[in-house]
Amino acid sequence: MRGRRLSGPMFDAIAPIRMQRSRGAASVRLGPRGIEDLAQSGSAKAMLPRMTAGRPEIVFLNTAGGLASGDRLDYRIELAPRTQALATTQTAERAYRAKDAPAQIRLHLQVGEGGWLDWLPQETILYDGARLGRETAVDLAPGAGCLLLEPIILGRLAMGETIRHLQLTDRRIVRQDGRMIHHDALALDDAALSRLHHPAMLGKARAMASLALIAPHAADLLEPARAVLDEPGVIGAASAPPGRLILRLLAGDGWPLRRQVIRLLRVLRPDPLPRIWQV
Repeated sequence: MRGRRLSGPMFDAIAPIRMQRSRGAASVRLGPRGIEDLAQSGSAKAMLPRMTAGRPEIVFLNTAGGLASGDRLDYRIELAPRTQALATTQTAERAYRAKDAPAQIRLHLQVGEGGWLDWLPQETILYDGARLGRETAVDLAPGAGCLLLEPIILGRLAMGETIRHLQLTDRRIVRQDGRMIHHDALALDDAALSRLHHPAMLGKARAMASLALIAPHAADLLEPARAVLDEPGVIGAASAPPGRLILRLLAGDGWPLRRQVIRLLRVLRPDPLPRIWQV
């Protein structure tokens, strides 16, 4: 029997159901002697459980378990002059199918004079129908530097999911002493997806990553980085504009991509990997 809409005074007075949205914000300020301020609200948490090679390791966590339509996450790190830190995420971030407004992620990373930040999050997994807008803003003082990683996986590979609908805007901006020195943007939508697997674009790749090393010595690491771009199943390229080292990676699966990222990180930085990573 076909269902019918209930009507009448009792039912007409019921307001339409509004979906609950997740909101989270976490902010960490570190100085040479350790944590100076920690603030967190909603679904965002920041943990400082241990030191890695003498550096504080900041671990961000989204307790909502993923991002749906209209959700928002805000992460902020502020390092005082001559302060170094490593920041990562506890697990892969998931962007679920969204019917309405995109989910939003905003990251603001501020590094004081002579400081250093490694931002090494785990993968972002985009489900079919996901809508996500993300912006990473990095402000470096004179003499400061950073290493930025951004891995993305298109679909749940273990389930054989094929991405047919997607809206992604992903932008990273790095400023030093107020001057923009790096701008990296990625935009994907349904129209782009129809051309995405052309050999001149992603081909058969469903996982990708970008790394950006911002430092005066970045060009010195170009050849060592190219020397380890040989992980089976991964295509990689590296370039060294002034003051930067930029690497792009494509893979058919998330595990070869992670293995290649790990090999690169061991070349680009002397310190151990984030302890939270499952490797």
